Amino acid sequence: MKKYLTAVVLSLAILSGYAQSTERNLESAKQLNTLAEIYRELELNFVDTLDTGKLFKETIGYMLYQLDPYTSYYTAKEAEEFRQHSTGKYAGIGAVISFHKEKKRSIISQPYAGMPAAKAGLRRGDVIMAIDGKEMRTAELSEVAHYNDSVSNCLRGEPGTSFRLSVQRAGHPKLLHFDIERATIALPSVVYSTCTPDSIGYVAVSGYTEHTARDLRQTLQSLQQQGMRGLVLDLRGNGGGLISEAVEMLSLFLPRGKEVVSLRGKTPKGNRVYRTTGSPTFEHLPLVVLVDGQSASAAEITAGTLQDYDRAVIMGQNTYGKGLVQTTVKLPGEALLKYTESKYYIPSGRCVQAYKYDDGEPKILPDSLAQTYYTRGGRPVRDCGGIRPDIVLPEDSLPNLLIYLNNSNLIDDFVAEFRTKHPTIAGAQDFRLSAQEYDEFIAFLKAGHFTYDQQSVKALQVLRKMAEFEGYGEASKAEFEALEAKLTHNEDYDYRHWEKEIRQVIEVAIVQDHYFSQGANAYLFQRDQEIKQAFDLLKNAKKYNEILNVER
Repeated sequence: MKKYLTAVVLSLAILSGYAQSTERNLESAKQLNTLAEIYRELELNFVDTLDTGKLFKETIGYMLYQLDPYTSYYTAKEAEEFRQHSTGKYAGIGAVISFHKEKKRSIISQPYAGMPAAKAGLRRGDVIMAIDGKEMRTAELSEVAHYNDSVSNCLRGEPGTSFRLSVQRAGHPKLLHFDIERATIALPSVVYSTCTPDSIGYVAVSGYTEHTARDLRQTLQSLQQQGMRGLVLDLRGNGGGLISEAVEMLSLFLPRGKEVVSLRGKTPKGNRVYRTTGSPTFEHLPLVVLVDGQSASAAEITAGTLQDYDRAVIMGQNTYGKGLVQTTVKLPGEALLKYTESKYYIPSGRCVQAYKYDDGEPKILPDSLAQTYYTRGGRPVRDCGGIRPDIVLPEDSLPNLLIYLNNSNLIDDFVAEFRTKHPTIAGAQDFRLSAQEYDEFIAFLKAGHFTYDQQSVKALQVLRKMAEFEGYGEASKAEFEALEAKLTHNEDYDYRHWEKEIRQVIEVAIVQDHYFSQGANAYLFQRDQEIKQAFDLLKNAKKYNEILNVER
């Protein structure tokens, strides 16, 4: 420990000596020396032994938190997980796990098609009881993140290694045991594609990891062979990823050499211009891009660049507004530092960053600061944060009931029981719960004591307290009681009023359990009104060209 402390102090001293060139660096060195002195004093005289690793990690984490949410420090173990996230590859069983609040254990939430978990026969709702004979203890809500991480770490390992997984399954009184061989898991980012009888192609892309552009090219070539004459590219919920993949993707639709995005930072290494490369196989294909508030980073580069070149009509809701670019630096001991190095600007000159950060907290940039820029065809666009679609579609307003339902484990439990009773179901696009089965689901919710808050009731309670505070409580008591009685939970009414929305939540969960993500996307595809509006626009060439202000 003393040697480590000496190394830390020495390193800071060297940095201090190096940083004498400017007044700012002098102040930085002074503060670093103060930090070293504090640590030295605590190490020598604090009553308990210091946990150096934990102390330094938390200190670094707090320091970086003050900058922005994207600047992070990763230990060697965390760095490996970060690389897996960036590449979309890891070695394990190929399944999402989640925490079951009532059972206090991790469960299989979503096996991926063709992966070891699915091949072995694991299902949604299977409760993980033991791994290689080692019982997985129960956990409290306060330790969910750590608990799930520990279970995930046990499931992961070197490709080709095997283990036995013991699970508890609905309808089976005894534990089920599965012998599973770990494999390298490469998650596809092109999650669904189809071509309609009207010759309109549809492709949903969930992220920008290695080979996303390659996979998209192959998908589009397949759709082209099916007669595709227009394309809906769905980037909703796409949180971005590798900029290089966005550049390659745009190279499919734009001529070679077109500027895609420029990076501008404090130092020369933070400045860079990306341009399209290769041959634009689909340069003239009519294109509509769907986005929403969760479309971010590389997805915003894609949508914004296509908008700036008047190459596609953008539809949906304003995108997230992440215009910050991160880079990574390896640190001693295989640790990793990820920090914001640049901001990115799309061809019109806009930076789509929507926030500034004050002590780590995001502050939305006001519209009053927005400037007007112009696309290559002269259409005005504003840098109000994110990409504003050419056609803004109203965002679905969902009741609290659905939010609470999605956050509960009752869907997992019902799907598990339903699978036991119904080993097979109709095709993904044709599946429907019967009226009796829907009633059984509602009865299941009631038996599970499912509850949800109503925002109207909460707002009324706040208003009532304000009235009492201002002295109007007694005078308005009768009115408040009457309104409260009208707003009191009527679950049976809510379950009928929102039946269409509730049905979709449970039906897609059942379809996914039988047909994996591909089936769930097929189910949702034919019910999605935004996709329908995008298809209708591509069928109306006159309106499409008028929006882009082009002649074809």
